Amino acid sequence: MNPNFIVGIGGSAGALNASKALLDSLPSDTGMAFVLASQIHPTASSQLAQILSRHTKMPVTLASTAMPIRANRVYVIPPNADLLIDGYAFKVASPRTRMNGQIDLLLISLAEAMGERAIGIILSGYGAEGTEGCKHIKANGGKTFAQDMSAEVDGMPLSAQASGCVDFVLPPGRIPHELQRLVRTSATKKKREFDPKVFLATIGEGRKIVLVPKKQTLFTQGDAADTVFYVQKGKVRLTVVAANGKEATIGILNPGDFCGEGSLAGQPLRMGSAIAMTDCELMRIEKKAMMLALHRENTLSDLFTAYLLGRNIRYEADLVDQMFSSSEKRLARILMLLAHFGKEGKPETVIPKISQETLADMVGTTRSRVSFFMNRFRKLGFIDYDAGSGLKVHSSLLSVVLHD
Repeated sequence: MNPNFIVGIGGSAGALNASKALLDSLPSDTGMAFVLASQIHPTASSQLAQILSRHTKMPVTLASTAMPIRANRVYVIPPNADLLIDGYAFKVASPRTRMNGQIDLLLISLAEAMGERAIGIILSGYGAEGTEGCKHIKANGGKTFAQDMSAEVDGMPLSAQASGCVDFVLPPGRIPHELQRLVRTSATKKKREFDPKVFLATIGEGRKIVLVPKKQTLFTQGDAADTVFYVQKGKVRLTVVAANGKEATIGILNPGDFCGEGSLAGQPLRMGSAIAMTDCELMRIEKKAMMLALHRENTLSDLFTAYLLGRNIRYEADLVDQMFSSSEKRLARILMLLAHFGKEGKPETVIPKISQETLADMVGTTRSRVSFFMNRFRKLGFIDYDAGSGLKVHSSLLSVVLHD
């Protein structure tokens, strides 16, 4: 079972006794997982698990690469290694890259992996180790603890407190009471509201706003697939080039749409290209940041899943259109889609100066056929074209789509 919280515990000189006191007072069924990192000599880490197992009914285990993190367990950093948390599993880098820094590395990775479900505890020890890690946990919505004046060596706890990022200052034996209160509060309190549109509009770690001028390329077929784009403003055309060099338009994206999502499914290279049809504003999200957000935030996951399902339905409808519908009906349907008929809000003006070559690519016919049908639609009053406002589509065009 995945833990409801992951607790990172750091210390050095004097931390062993503090860790014993903490575990002595800690129930074995909190639903949390506990991970201990220490600045003690590397060879002593292998003995730490055995020592601590005498002070808790929870299993105490040396962490290893790809080991899943489970609730109601205690994990200890392995000898001469750096320990990181990646989702609900460990990553181990051995040998250590430096003498110190293991605690900060653990807590920073914990903050990134768990967000508000990360907890950091700084026990007795020399220096300022752990302070940076606590800052990251607080910045990501988690909670932090520092040992009070009961610490045998107060350097680490005082450094964390001085940074202003510590929520609780307590003796080790009283920390479990606050941990249990956090679990109860989390279980009864409604999960904080997460607005996926705010997430997709706000610069953050792994996210940045990019402005792409008209006719510029977001990515090209064959590029490395390592990011997802969310369209905030403008329109984006998706294309693919066949082996014979022929280019086809496979979709037009509007605000609220994603592109490049194949990277999340392990796609190493882009299978098509994305080109700005108008001046665009997009959120560029790194693959890791998007995966973590989808993992942690149900509302974002729901929105993204709904988008993928809607896109899949659209592609299926396009395939049926190509197989069974006339060119005229396919063109009418594409114009209706471009004008947002059938979506939330009012229908809008289609892209100004959309080329008939682009429409022909999307319909799967010739430019001359598109020109013929467009003139026919205009004469029948289904569409209007004005050099200033662009192409406008009337709901009456639906009769073409529905007519057998």
